Amino acid sequence: MAAPTEKVNIVTAIVYDFETGGTDCTRCAATQISLHAVRLDTFEVMEKYSSYIYPYHKKTDIGKPKRKVLKNKYDNDDSELMDYEDVALKYSHITMDILYSMGKPLEDVCQEICDFIKRNTFSVAASNKPIMVGQNPLFDKKFMQQIMLYSGLWNDFCKLVRGEKDFWGNFQPAQLDTIILSQLTFDNDKSITTWRLESMAERFGIDLEDAHDADADVTATREILRIVTSRMREQSTGGNAIGSLATEKQEKLRDHFKI
Repeated sequence: MAAPTEKVNIVTAIVYDFETGGTDCTRCAATQISLHAVRLDTFEVMEKYSSYIYPYHKKTDIGKPKRKVLKNKYDNDDSELMDYEDVALKYSHITMDILYSMGKPLEDVCQEICDFIKRNTFSVAASNKPIMVGQNPLFDKKFMQQIMLYSGLWNDFCKLVRGEKDFWGNFQPAQLDTIILSQLTFDNDKSITTWRLESMAERFGIDLEDAHDADADVTATREILRIVTSRMREQSTGGNAIGSLATEKQEKLRDHFKI
């Protein structure tokens, strides 16, 4: 369900997660992305998006004028393929065969991400633009920057989400980190030794199937945000706020991405 067009003071959270071919965004590829659009007044999940990304090549001309060349969107160029490290692919259970057979071209994925955010943005002041939410989103943000710059849509993306330009004049999207929310909730519990998503999902009573699948991880991240928000609202109102926030029937999280 797309966001309505009337002017209302409602903020959308874009909860997102990447699977990647490694940890270094300067040389490793993004392999899968998932996004859920959540309205923060009720926590209704308005829309979901998930896609594998067809293998793509390194670019050395970022920031340089583009030379128009007619070619098929699946055509390879002469540059080197991005890195797809075996350990990273094994971690996410994503194979190169899956990427070649089920992946979408990078440019298409980036355009669909921008369209997704547009559809799920309420008509509000700039200060209430959608906010990006993730589990350790500083990692995911680097890959979002990479794919949007590679596809030539970084400027478009920057206009759609909340953020500020840094000291160097570079736009930095605002990021809400559920690790920090978990630490605010449980840091007084000395039995907790890790803030990994699987551990936090278990602690919050969230079923997490197929961990390290982007869509499953987004669902768990979204639920952590909902539960913490419910507790804050209950404390602030002195009542039971959980009943006012929409919940989603839990289904097996990786039906579409089964190997």
